[in-house]
Amino acid sequence: MPKEAGFPAPAGIYHLDANDPRQELVDRSRFSDADVQQISDLMAALGRLRDAEQRLTDASLRYMKLNQSDMRALHYLIVCANHGAIATPGAIAAHLNISTASTTKLLDRLERAGHVTRDAHPSDRRALAIAITPETHEAAMRTVGKQQARRFLAAARLTPEERGVVMRFLDDMAQEIEVADEVWAATPG
Repeated sequence: MPKEAGFPAPAGIYHLDANDPRQELVDRSRFSDADVQQISDLMAALGRLRDAEQRLTDASLRYMKLNQSDMRALHYLIVCANHGAIATPGAIAAHLNISTASTTKLLDRLERAGHVTRDAHPSDRRALAIAITPETHEAAMRTVGKQQARRFLAAARLTPEERGVVMRFLDDMAQEIEVADEVWAATPG
């Protein structure tokens, strides 16, 4: 008899046996039960990180009353301001990987809400200089930025060698799940 929906597999939602019981995705024959369990525990830890990141994202979107693209644009503008760089609509479009039309709508929305200003570019009269308002910059830094900065503290608690291992692992995992060359990922609908 099938189990009632809503109950995760006994070993946990991220356990390899829960997601691939017939070993169709990962051949586990060369791994011990202890290795499979530890790797599954690592996947669960990554799941907890993703869940915490999602809760932070959701809370920040609600607090700032913005959508995800808006928040990414504001983050980009904060980094530009921190480095004395002039942000343009084209640079924002490239950073967000959106069209210029979508960027114009985004900037219209952010400007109406008092989050950004649009001024003439100081050296290119065909371009605009986009800047985050001081009030929005301060609010973002005091809330979302402060929370995000705590990641540094977690990384600082690791030894340099441990940080190297974590970086290699995360880069390797990012490479493994990259969809750039996958036909199914580029197929619309």
